[in-house]
Order: sequence, then C-alpha cells, then structure tokens
Amino acid sequence: MNANKKVPLWRKTIYGLGTGGGNIFSQIGAAFLLSYYTDTAMMAAAAIGTMFVVCRVFDGVSDLVMGAIVDKTNTRWGKARPWLILSGPLTAIGIILLMHVPMGASDGGKLIYAYLTYIFMNVIVYTIFGISNTALLPLMTRNAKDSTMLATFSAVGNNVIGLAAGSAITPLVLALDWHWTSIILGCVAGALILISGLVNKEISPEEGEGMEEAKPSLKEQFPSVMKNRYFWLLLLIGVSSLLMNANAIAAQTYYCNAVLGKPLFMSVLMTAGQAPGIVILFLMPVISNKWSKQAFLTLGAVLLIIGFAITGLAGTNQPMIVFGTVIRSLGAGPLLSAVFALVPDVVEYGNWKYGMRSEGLISSAQSIGSKIGMGLGSAMCAWILAAVGYDSTAEVQSAAAVAAIKFDYTYMGAIFGVIILILVLLTNVEKFAPQYRGAQPQPEKAQ
Repeated sequence: MNANKKVPLWRKTIYGLGTGGGNIFSQIGAAFLLSYYTDTAMMAAAAIGTMFVVCRVFDGVSDLVMGAIVDKTNTRWGKARPWLILSGPLTAIGIILLMHVPMGASDGGKLIYAYLTYIFMNVIVYTIFGISNTALLPLMTRNAKDSTMLATFSAVGNNVIGLAAGSAITPLVLALDWHWTSIILGCVAGALILISGLVNKEISPEEGEGMEEAKPSLKEQFPSVMKNRYFWLLLLIGVSSLLMNANAIAAQTYYCNAVLGKPLFMSVLMTAGQAPGIVILFLMPVISNKWSKQAFLTLGAVLLIIGFAITGLAGTNQPMIVFGTVIRSLGAGPLLSAVFALVPDVVEYGNWKYGMRSEGLISSAQSIGSKIGMGLGSAMCAWILAAVGYDSTAEVQSAAAVAAIKFDYTYMGAIFGVIILILVLLTNVEKFAPQYRGAQPQPEKAQ
C-alpha cells in the first residue's frame, strides 16, 4: 500500500458501514430523543432543551482536545484507528444507558441521569467516534479522486444505515419498548464501528508523501488551524446543516403525532427524507470531478430551500408533504456528505498555506459542527414546544402548538437553507487545489 494507491472497494464499503454505525446515534439524538424524554420519561421540554445547549459548552472543548490527541497518537495501529476501535463498544454502552431513564426517580433525579448519560454519549463517546472516523479518511489515501470516492461510500453507508435505523425505530418501540430497542440499536451501532476500525488501514508516514513522522505539538498546530478560514466555514456549514436537519426531524415526530394524528407516518417521512438523498450521493464523484464539491453543495442548498417551501405549502396534504420531503432529501444528501469530503482538501490547504498537517484538529470542525447543530436543533424544537404550551398528556394540542409545529417543520428549514447557501458560496477552497496538491508547496508558516 502506498500514498496514491486506491483503497479497495470492500474497505470503502466497510468504512461506509462504520460511518453508518455512528449515524444510528445521530438518528436517535435528532429524531427520537426529545420525544423519548418528553412523552416516555415525562420530562419537561424546556429543561431538556436547556440540557441540549448546556452540553454544547463541553463539546467544543472535547472535540478540539480529541483532535489534538489523534494528531499526537503514534501506534502500530495508526493515529485514528485505535480510537475508532475504542468507540465501538462505548457507543453500544452509551446508547443503552441513554434510553434507560429511571422512571421511578423524581423529576430532578431523571434530569441528573439525563445530563450524565447525554454528556457521556455525546461529549465523550461520540467525540471519540466522530474525530477518529473523520480523521481516518485523509489517512487512508492521498489520492484526490479516491478520497472523494471514499467520502461517497461513507455518505452512502451513513444514509443507508440511518434510513434503516430511522425507519425501524418507531415500529420497534411500538412492538417492544425503548428498553429492547436501545439494546438492539446499541449493539448494531457498536459492531459496525468496531468492524470498520479493525479492518481499515492507514497510510504509514513512510508511504505518505509529505507526511512527517514528527508530530507537532498542539501549541504549534492550533494557530495554523485557527487561521485557516475553511476550518471555520466547515464548522459553520456543519452547524447550520445539522441544526436544520435535527430541528426538522425532531419536529417531524410531533408533526406526525399532533398535526396529522398518524405516528406511523413517521416511518414514511423518514424513508422519503433519506432514500432520495442516497441516490443523489452517487452524483458526487461526477459533479466533483467535472466541476467541484462546492458545486455539489450549492445544488444541495438550493434543493433544500425548494423542498422545505413545498412542504410548507402542503398543509396536511400527505402526498405533497412526501414530495416536498423527497426534494428536501435530495438537497440534504450533498450537504451531509460533500462537507465531509472537503475535509482532506482543507487539510491539504492548511499544509500548503501554513506548513502544518492537522487531520485531527481539522476533522474536529466536522464533529463540532455536527454536534452543536444537532444539539441546538433539538433544543430549538424543545423550546418552541415549551413556548406554545405543548402538553404531552393531551390527546389534542392547542391551535398555537399545532401552528408552531407546522412552521418549525417547514419554513424554518427554508430559512436555514438560505443561510447554508451563503456559507457554501464562500467555501471555495478547491480553487487552490493546483497549489496544495502540487509537488513543491511553499507554506506560509503560522505565527
């Protein structure tokens, strides 16, 4: 294996399945966790919304620390793989603990348990997984086109497993309950991540042209990463995309229950919201090679705005709701995949511009962005429900609650789509590709 050798198809597939394993938690966290807390554990929506935001304070620190740890790791297994392997069993434990709030505890006891398990899963376990899995991509190949293909497989695996999990959760909970559902989902997620960590390989420092064996310190790396404007743009796109997605999916649960009165329609919308996005992912290598990953992201942002607008105009017309959700899915696919594919470009840009390779720290932009976005999206939905007097024990919600849920599920997403489009248009890192993929870069050293 050398720096420019392509990753075998079967390893790409397993890497994608490992990414999908992590998305099982994302599906739970974005679509079902708020509903579990409010409607099953009977906890106050406002308190849970606050918890989601408070935990984001720890996330930023833990992601940067973990990114630095990955960059400093030097084992026979590589830099990222040891941490990815560790995150497998921890993910299984975390998911199971998360969905086992002690029902006999007081309101304060339930909230303490929720804080402890959510911090463990989101701030610690998901940080280890997210940073190591993202950092592994630029460490598996230095071939630009193969890197894009690897990111495509990752995105497809992420969406396929996410679709399967998201569609299965509601029927599983209705047939079994959250106890057994969490055990099943936790074990599947942990196994997929563990297999990916055990099977995939990293390029050794000797094989990676330009990859230095000496590991710079965090003090040396940090200024370079902070000066890299594309690190910040990746972070902001990640925040905006996951905020939009998590808020829409969280609101979708209440939309099916309170607005349509059809809980099982959630499975239909989960399928419509993810399956088309998987199909469009196969266009990423074509569009990226012919134009750019930025062009693919721009297409996604435009489709996202159109899809949310159609859903908003649909009212309770179910076929039109599904149609709008399909268009939204076609837009979300690029946004939740091409950003991931841009990480190697931002790594190479930073190395060219500042003379510092920082796979771990730059990968933290994706992890920080996704977790902040996912937390804020769920919190936004929770606060909106609390503000309009949502009552989890009521058979029929108030007109204000129904109207708020409708707006949150539809036009709120279109607003975020406009913000995402602006950020995407600023993310033009690929225009520097001839320089940062050239044989003799002339780095501007970070001060």
